[in-house]
Amino acid sequence: MKWGAIVFAVIALITGTWYITRSGNETSPANLAQSAELPGDAMASVSVPASFSDQEQIGKRAYDAVCADCHGENAQGKQGVAPPLVHKIYEPNHHGDMAFVLAAQNGVRAHHWKFGNMPAVEGVTQGDVLNIVAYVRALQRENGIE
Repeated sequence: MKWGAIVFAVIALITGTWYITRSGNETSPANLAQSAELPGDAMASVSVPASFSDQEQIGKRAYDAVCADCHGENAQGKQGVAPPLVHKIYEPNHHGDMAFVLAAQNGVRAHHWKFGNMPAVEGVTQGDVLNIVAYVRALQRENGIE
């Protein structure tokens, strides 16, 4: 399992580098969808769906409890802390649901952003993370990230 995670991390790093360089997908704050009306230290403007499924609502509660301190309200990111998850880099084709699970379980070495490494998240189960992912995916869809 350890080798599998290492291989996955290397593939993710190579794929991420290719993705960014092939289309100029910079991850600097200047290239995020921003608005002069961003709240506080938010990095991206995020539209919220009118309603959420039951799983997405559970995921929102879990997100607010364990993710929002770093990734911001509604996954908008926080300047100097952590990136927005409502961003094309985290679209399902580039970061699948299991990438989020592995990130929460094992932490992540910095590779897309300059915030430093993300530590493992203590006390969340795979089910918790998949509910959080359902919430994040709903936000992404509402903001045109498929």
